[in-house]
Amino acid sequence: MKGLFISFEGVDGCGKSTQLRFLGEYLKEKGFDLLFTREPGGCVIAEKIRGLLLDVENSEMDAKTEALLYAAARAQHVAQVIRPALEAGKIVLCDRFIDSSLAYQGVGRGLGIGNIFDINCFATGGIMPDKTFFLDYPPDLAFARMSKRREHDRLEKEEMAFHRTLYSGFIKLAGLYPDRVIRVDARGTKFETSEIIKAIMDQILLERKKKDA
Repeated sequence: MKGLFISFEGVDGCGKSTQLRFLGEYLKEKGFDLLFTREPGGCVIAEKIRGLLLDVENSEMDAKTEALLYAAARAQHVAQVIRPALEAGKIVLCDRFIDSSLAYQGVGRGLGIGNIFDINCFATGGIMPDKTFFLDYPPDLAFARMSKRREHDRLEKEEMAFHRTLYSGFIKLAGLYPDRVIRVDARGTKFETSEIIKAIMDQILLERKKKDA
């Protein structure tokens, strides 16, 4: 692949979407060709699956069904959007990717990180982010902030114990994949966090430039 694949992860309300936007604006100013996308979603079919996954009326959804639907949406997203963008040499900035499934379904639903990893490797053909920014922000703080803004979707409506388990799952993933997952303390202001991420991104681009030279 010619491009660079960067994902953003963390509990709901941690600020990852804001940080993705900030980084995108920074990279655009530097003249990079970017693709902004999200999961679940990013293309028509995957967005339809997103509707099923997040609809609060689907409260009886089985954990395995949930895991397979996320993988199905990701398969379409990779085939139709992410892989072509990487082959075209773009920097892909994605709001959530495989680590969300590993944390939510693998850890949160108790299906096992290994099982979810295998399902998603099949779905994506082995496509993985080059680097992942994990915004380390405790769920109790995140939901206190997020609750002021909007209605919660099906997963956001889970008990706080579930979200604390998710958070521990993301921390575990940062330990399992230290070369890929970059743990960023997001308890400062959004601007302070952005400066941290931009500095790390500059180093990533420098290392990529040296590698390609």
